[in-house]
Amino acid sequence: MDKEQNKEEQAAKYRLHYFHRKDIPQLTAQELEEESALVYNKLMQVTQQTPKVKRMWLPAAAAAAVLILAAAVFLYYPSQKEVIPVKTEHAVVNDALPGKHTATLKLANGNSILLSEAIDGKIAEQSGVTISKTKDNLLVYKTNNNNPNPAEYNTISTTNGQEYSVILPDGSRIWLNAASSIKYPATFAATKERIVELSGEAYFEIAKDAAHPFIVKTIGQEIKVLGTHFNVNSYADEAVTKTTLVEGSVQISCVNKVMLKPGQQAVSNKNVVKVSKANVAETVAWKNGDFIFDNESLPSILRQVARWYDVEIIDQANHKDIHLTGTVSRAKKLSTVLNSLARISNLKFDIKDQKVTVSD
Repeated sequence: MDKEQNKEEQAAKYRLHYFHRKDIPQLTAQELEEESALVYNKLMQVTQQTPKVKRMWLPAAAAAAVLILAAAVFLYYPSQKEVIPVKTEHAVVNDALPGKHTATLKLANGNSILLSEAIDGKIAEQSGVTISKTKDNLLVYKTNNNNPNPAEYNTISTTNGQEYSVILPDGSRIWLNAASSIKYPATFAATKERIVELSGEAYFEIAKDAAHPFIVKTIGQEIKVLGTHFNVNSYADEAVTKTTLVEGSVQISCVNKVMLKPGQQAVSNKNVVKVSKANVAETVAWKNGDFIFDNESLPSILRQVARWYDVEIIDQANHKDIHLTGTVSRAKKLSTVLNSLARISNLKFDIKDQKVTVSD
């Protein structure tokens, strides 16, 4: 039985690889639907033969196959304006576009700049630092002199449906996810430590400077680094703060202190910090333009969807134990993502007036 199941999982992996390739001919919606049904039925035949454990979600290979195949129609038909009605799984009364590359920069003098409306080039100057916006939507701080200046703090923030990236004067780069903010000094020249304050989620690539440790403060914890790449998820509506290390090393201080190694994740609350192996690809998927779910609870998925598409979720479904696995692009319209989720969860999603109603 294990050998047979392994064959089916390998077949699913092959099909997933196939649909990620760019050198294959376009398939019609009907062909994609038939291929999706074939993968699903074969995998489900195997799982139904060994019903030792009851699950309310598909096996990882099957769920990923169906989710990606569900989105494949739109990947191969990028000019399609409306959702192809393969099945009536949710009604698209009005759709929602994916998030945009924009944010609001608040300067030390209190002035606020909506970056999507700012012209490319120099937009401000303070503390001996020039602040510029590039053509590819990147905020850049450049030190004009080496004379220490009193620290003046800036804040860059995103609302739901926004994301942005900034390069600090020390060369460190920060990617800010939706509904997040980060406060930092315009220059680190007069500081012994490079301290920033984060609310929400951000990915950090920190420039090495052993003499000036980089410290990220979130609610209930501090992360101390010298030079490394890591992701921090610290939303107010999440029960825990997650710190995932990609490379280098970091020290996390909460109720206790722990050191992370690359590929590890620290999950902390007010009482304890626990370290485990991380799914790095899933954690940083948002930065790379994707949603990747690895046995993720549906409520967690819906919170991510709400932030990125700036919608309100009205959850009326009974899905206490539903966990899903799969991948879909954040560049797709909301209806495309919900159609994919509907296929593997057997739930209904109705969109109306920036609200999504979830029902059985």
